[in-house]
Amino acid sequence: MTPEAVLHIIDQARRQEARSGTFLQLLREKADTLPATVKVDCDQPATCLFQFAVEYIEMAPRLIEYVDACARQAGTEELFAPFIQAATRYFTQPSVLLARYDGLDGLLIRAYLCHRLMEEMYENNRSIRTSQLVDMEATQANLLVHQLIGEPFANELDQSITITVLQIAGSPDYYELNLDPFVEQARHAAWGWMREYWENLLLRNHIHFAFGGEGKH
Repeated sequence: MTPEAVLHIIDQARRQEARSGTFLQLLREKADTLPATVKVDCDQPATCLFQFAVEYIEMAPRLIEYVDACARQAGTEELFAPFIQAATRYFTQPSVLLARYDGLDGLLIRAYLCHRLMEEMYENNRSIRTSQLVDMEATQANLLVHQLIGEPFANELDQSITITVLQIAGSPDYYELNLDPFVEQARHAAWGWMREYWENLLLRNHIHFAFGGEGKH
């Protein structure tokens, strides 16, 4: 299934939400229980969280497309194919664990799995890890979604990601692979718009993390 097809699934969920308002109500409840480190600086925190969540969901198929294109251009398609296939299946063939979650709520969980899988993929290869392709803002976006999903379920999802990554790339050989050609493609100017969009996801929606009394903007 193509990223466009995943975006179609997302569009259907948005239309469903427009009729029900279920996800927005859920975020109203979540906004009141966020940890003190998460600051939502707007008059309607639930609305800002809602827009953040939708953009986070929409970034997932674009991220899949980004990794796929960079891998093909770098001649490393076979190495990245298992990650791309697993990330796509979160949307197209979700596990029984996710069967009872639908609408934007369910898509947020699927997007979280996708983003976390890609984050762990980066972490499990030395050349990608040292390239700093993954920015602090991306990690913080995942941390926020972890909170929105809630524990212990989010912890179960993280554990499933760990198992998937071990199956795909759990060997020292993968960690030591020279993937500089992939990094070079990922940094290509053609993808600058997506990196900038992703890095400003929190800021654009008036959300930041405050550690030790200071907010990161």
